[in-house]
This record gives sequence, C-alpha cells and structure tokens, in this order.
Amino acid sequence: MPGAVRAVDPETGLELPGEVDIRAQLGRILSSPDFDVPDRARKLLTYVIEETIADRAVRLKAYSIATEVFGRAASFDAQSDPAVRIEASRVRRALERYYLIAGQDDPIVITIPKGGYVPVFTWSNQVSARVDAEVAEPVAPVRPRAPRWPFATTTLLILVSALAIGYWMLRDAGTDERRPAVPLVTEVASPDIPRLLVLPFEDLSHTPDATIIARGLTDEVIVQIAKFKEIVVLTGRPREPHANDRQLARYWLEGSLRVDTDKLRLSVRLLHRGDGSVVWANSYDASFSVHELIQTEHEIARQVVTAVAQPYGIIFRADAGRAPEIPSADWEAYACTLAYYAYRVNLDAKSHLSVRQCLERAVTRFPAYSSAWSLLSLTYLDELRFSYRINADAAPPLDRALEAARRAVELDPENARGLQAQMTALFFKKDVDAALKVGAQGITINPNDSELVAEYGLRLALSGEWKGGAELIESVLDSNNRGPLGYYETALALSFYMQRDYRTAGTWIRKASMGANPVYHVVAAAIFGQSGEIAAAAIEREWLMKNAPQLVQEIDRELAIRNITVDDQAHFVEGLRKAGLTIAGF
Repeated sequence: MPGAVRAVDPETGLELPGEVDIRAQLGRILSSPDFDVPDRARKLLTYVIEETIADRAVRLKAYSIATEVFGRAASFDAQSDPAVRIEASRVRRALERYYLIAGQDDPIVITIPKGGYVPVFTWSNQVSARVDAEVAEPVAPVRPRAPRWPFATTTLLILVSALAIGYWMLRDAGTDERRPAVPLVTEVASPDIPRLLVLPFEDLSHTPDATIIARGLTDEVIVQIAKFKEIVVLTGRPREPHANDRQLARYWLEGSLRVDTDKLRLSVRLLHRGDGSVVWANSYDASFSVHELIQTEHEIARQVVTAVAQPYGIIFRADAGRAPEIPSADWEAYACTLAYYAYRVNLDAKSHLSVRQCLERAVTRFPAYSSAWSLLSLTYLDELRFSYRINADAAPPLDRALEAARRAVELDPENARGLQAQMTALFFKKDVDAALKVGAQGITINPNDSELVAEYGLRLALSGEWKGGAELIESVLDSNNRGPLGYYETALALSFYMQRDYRTAGTWIRKASMGANPVYHVVAAAIFGQSGEIAAAAIEREWLMKNAPQLVQEIDRELAIRNITVDDQAHFVEGLRKAGLTIAGF
C-alpha cells in the first residue's frame, strides 16, 4: 500500500522514500519547465519509476523499454539499435540539469545510474527523517545512498567523390551477364555502412561544471548523430572504450572541453581507424548561462553532427575517397548510396541508370537495408520527373517509387531518408497534404537533416507556398551543410521567379549551372525571358530545342505533375514565350 511502511538505509539510518514521496517527486520533475525533454523521454522516466515501485525492477532492460514504452516491434535488437541507451542518456542529463537549476531544495533525488535502467531514490541532504524501531520489508527496491549532484556556480570534394567511386559503379552498369550474380544469402548480413565510435569528451578544466557540460555535450552529439541512419553510432567509456567497438568502428570522434566562467570551447576531431589520420577537426566557442546550458549544448552538438553525419558531410566524402580497389559485396552495397549522392551532383541520365542498377542489387542482397530502399525510391522517381528512359517491361516508375518508399519506412519508421522518399512519392501521386505531413514528421524526427529540410521546402514551394518553401531551402544553402550543387539553387531560382522577383531568380539560376539537366535549362529560359536578358534567353532556348525538344512540347505535363497551380503554370509559360519558345495551349 502506498506510504504504508518504510525501509531504512543501513548506512545512514535514514528513512528511505516510499511510493507517495517518489511519485510526488516525479510530479515535480515532470511539471518543471527545466526538465526539458521530449515526450518519450518523460514516458521512459515514468515507466522505470513505476516498474521499480511495483517491484519489477528486474524487468528493466532495453528490450522491455523499447517494446512497452517506444512501441518497437518484438524483433527489436538492443545491440544494433541504440534508441533506448540514447533516450536514457538524455533522461540522465536532464535530471542533472533539473537538480542543478530547479531541484536544489527538493526532498528526494532521483538518479538512473549508468549501466542500467533501474532508478535510485534517496533523500537530499536537507531531509533527516528517522524511522521507528519496527521496520517491514521495503515497498520498492532501494539502493545505497548516492552523493548529491554537484551544483554549478556559473563542392569540389563531391566531384572528386564521384570519380573515386566511378570505377566499380560504372563497371557494373549493364554487365550483369559478365560477372556472377551475387547469391541471395539466408544468414544475417548487413552492408558495410560506417560505424562511428563517439568517445567521451575530455574535461580539460577539471571543475564540477565542466565535467557536467562535457558529459552533456557527448550525450547530445550521440543523440543527434543516431538520427542519421546512414551511420551506426557506437559509444565508449572514459579511458577504456569497448575493445570490440574500436575494432568495428571505421571512425572515432573525440573532443576536449575548456570552460572559463560563462564561456566554453569544444575542440573536436574525427579520426580514421585504419591509419589514425585526422579526417577533420574544428573548434566551437560559445557563451552560456546555467539556464541556457541545454540549448547551448544542443546548438554546438548540432553544428558538429551536421558537419560529420550529413549525406554530403565529412564521413560521406572520406568514404567516397577511400573506395577499395577490390570492394567486397558488403562495401559495394554501401557504396551504392555514395554513388547516389555523387549522381545527384548533375542528375544526368547515364549516371542514373548505373546508380539505379546498383541500388537494385543492394536491396536484393540486403533486403533490410532501409536507406538503400529510400534512395532507390528517389531514383525511380527521377525517371518520372526528369523523363529518363524507362524500361518498357517495368512497372510505372511512380508505382515502383511508392513501393520502395513503403519498404524503407516499414523497415525503419524513423529513417528520415525513407520519410523523404515517401513524401516525394506521395507528392508526385498528387496527395500533397499527405506528402507534406510525412515531410513534417521526418523533420520532427531529425531537424538537422539538411537534405530532408530542403526537399520539404521544395515540396512546400511547388504546392504554392513559394515564400515559405524558399526560406527553408535558403536556410540550408546558407549553412555549411548544402546538398547537391545546383539542384537547390535551381529550386530557389524558380521560387523567386514565382514571387516575381526576377533579379534574385537570375542570381540563383546563375549559381546553379546544372549543364546536363533539362529542368535547369527550362527554368533558366523562363527567368531570362521574363527579365529581358535576350542573349542569355537565346542560349537556353537553343539548348532546349537541341537537347530536350519534347520537354518544351510537353511543358504543361511537366508543370502539372509537379502540382504547380494553374495560375503559376501560366506565369511560367509567359517567361518561356518571352524567351522565344513556342508553347501550345495556355
């Protein structure tokens, strides 16, 4: 019964908290604005406390938390999926912050010691209740007293990548009959996607404040990197990282922290395990206050993660430049994703075919490879939106894209790339509201994914919200996390054109320069035609009539499949006519 009988700490003789006290403390924590965590972190904390009170602490394992709190399937594997460990780290750090700021005078301290998920409940130093002589069994498991928290007082690289992976990728295009097919295997296998070991950031200031901040920054980096499903995140212990993790990890991320009153500097570097070389290094400076500490940690971690983990980030470029001369089948499957992003530089038909075939082989060998299914869906869509040659015997590209996206999301509902593929496929299916809803869901899961944010912005713009969409795309281009060269610049140029800002549209289209892509040229023609740049418009007109006459003839179809409104279609065609192109209809 709640509050009926109390247990004693044998070391201190103090009465240990009971159910009523513990639940009251939980209520104080959850209602405090200084306990700033997502809903599922709150659910995790509540779950482990209630299970412990109910004398079921022995059940508190990653598997039970994943299936009962996070709704994961019975196939959940804690070894390969760090979701529970990451969320538990978030809760531990949030509890630290809560007791640092708001909970200093609370009667009970709740902690979740590392290495498990069983909470510990102890009285704070201000409470000194004694118990009566007769004591019964404890209502909930109790651990020895823990010390009170210490409180504070205060573009070229992408092109090189394309060449680096070109040898093995292009040799496979259309040559399946010249090399043995990769056998389907029944044993568990996975592609050789990069594994990143995040080592605890070193505290060089050796103060209680700096220790907490270093631990918080490490946890925040792990939380944010884990949202990029193209990378497997491993964690290490202070001074003694797991030996197996070091063997498995292709890269190590390590850092050091200096704290001086209200300023901090985090120095981070990424090392390649094979030769110990420093692949990348950077330093981040910030001013902070105690009340803004979580936000400061979040922002610094965001900068580190977006530099390292993006599809066009440091690890992507390093891997693309290190493609082995004789790649294994596991490496080739991962390298297909590198090939996709290299293809995205120019979006040309020849590369499209080889990338599509490569991804098809990858999902055949690794049918649970969610990221490959995602990119395959986007590749199928390119057959539709860029009018690439389509295999007459295959299903319509939109059907194939929808099915591949469905598989990707089914395999991993939190894979932002899968949600990006599903959003784009639904958009071309003309289910615009559903598409934008899926895109918004993906951004909620991983707001640092620049590729997803920019694609969502493009879909938003094409649906008629040109200004809002352009702002999202521009936010990505203004950062150092830009995606394929030219693609989003073209999208921004079109957005400003539709807002009748032809001067800014012209500035962005000149930055794009996607020489082999017909869509780029048709957008450029409309912009130059509308702005009266006769010579530039003539160049685009001649290119289109020579290389993509069918696109011009079917421009109404091209605009319609992109869900551009009738009024915006008429505005676009007006620019093409001013460029000297003959457009039927409208």
